[in-house]
Amino acid sequence: MEIICKPYTSDDENKVTAIWNDIVLDANAFPQETVLTQNEADTFFRSQTATFCAFADNELAGFYILHDNNVGRCSHTANASYGVAKKFRGCGVGKTLVADSLTKAKECGYHGLQYNAVLKSNYGAVTLYLKLGFNVIGTIPNGYRKNDGSFEDLLIFHKTL
Repeated sequence: MEIICKPYTSDDENKVTAIWNDIVLDANAFPQETVLTQNEADTFFRSQTATFCAFADNELAGFYILHDNNVGRCSHTANASYGVAKKFRGCGVGKTLVADSLTKAKECGYHGLQYNAVLKSNYGAVTLYLKLGFNVIGTIPNGYRKNDGSFEDLLIFHKTL
């Protein structure tokens, strides 16, 4: 399967929004509790430093957003979020997205990429980030509240570019 990353366009809005909202509703990766409406989505995705989509055999399979992790004197470190459509999970889309975001972050002048909230149980993401040279730089005990009211530890990852 050939996977290609391309910049987000408004034509991608519906599919990217559907993937985003599926992840929000699953409540096991993104911190948001409410889904994006069609009115909010395009504005949100366009407001990022970069939003790219992964296409597998010409079908939108996933996306990433890239933006400053913090403001001012800390804005040289990027943050990213990734979403992969359920039918494409385990097919290499995530790896392609992360690799592309690392290249794009460097092109945008960032010195590092940091993830602030990776669920400890998200084995696929944790394994991928470690394979790609990220380091766990901290743990936030019980930092994520799940739909059932229980809490789970969050990992913070960083990679210098």
